[in-house]
Amino acid sequence: MAIAAVRACLEAERTGGLIAPARVRASLGDGDIIFTAGRVPGTGYGFRVYDTRRTARDDQLTVVYDDGTGQIAGAVAGAFLGGARTGAIGAVAVDLLADPAADTLGLIGTGRQAYFQLWAIRDVRPLREVRVYGRDPARCSAFVQQARAELGVAATAVASPRDAVTGAGLVVLATTSGQPVIESEWVRAGAHVTTLGPKQAGAHECPVDLAGRARMIVTDSLAQVDAYPHPFFLAGTQARGRMRSLASCLAGGSQDRPRPSDLTLFCSVGLAGTEVAVAAALLNHAA
Repeated sequence: MAIAAVRACLEAERTGGLIAPARVRASLGDGDIIFTAGRVPGTGYGFRVYDTRRTARDDQLTVVYDDGTGQIAGAVAGAFLGGARTGAIGAVAVDLLADPAADTLGLIGTGRQAYFQLWAIRDVRPLREVRVYGRDPARCSAFVQQARAELGVAATAVASPRDAVTGAGLVVLATTSGQPVIESEWVRAGAHVTTLGPKQAGAHECPVDLAGRARMIVTDSLAQVDAYPHPFFLAGTQARGRMRSLASCLAGGSQDRPRPSDLTLFCSVGLAGTEVAVAAALLNHAA
């Protein structure tokens, strides 16, 4: 349901229907309160709000308004929705950009974002093997056990990031690291890489030279890439100039279909409106 809602949202963006401004930050002194807003005509409009204070527990609120009447259709509270829609965006990126035969996933990170990427990707690719690396062995083992039990995937913990990534057709970086967590040469030709963690100049989990190798560099929101309070990690590079929107990849032309040997990179930044679309789908389902 989440993947279908995100895909419909991206199609609306491709045809000029989606209204998705960059997020707005308001300082709270020891953190920010962040608002994202968006409208998908015919589906609804609304906003999501969350904060980045040190005491934050990733609690969020998404409010959906009926597109025709302007009445509040409902609200979704808690952390699940944000993770689900980010996972769904990542799954759509995999479906559009990755080799259809890719069935091995190298996952760096064992937090909520890592889990939701795996949760969604398994719906668009039959995963034969999932290799997981986390800095905390106990937490990594718990993540693997949860993935096996709840998602039914063949997940195993590995000893190093290189062991997770080498030979994998799909790579997901889902960390809070301000330094690259992998090296470009570990990633094989033809792999697809998604980066979810820090992406600012001087603090990024993905190596810049990996973007240089990628035939296609894609993001879900070009507006958000240029609206960060600090420069994007690819700012000023040829790779940034080649970056395109995920919505444009729905067009289906020959230039939108990577060859199996092409390395692709997806920089997930959070397309405004997708959370409203997923929340609307959830509320409709619950009605």
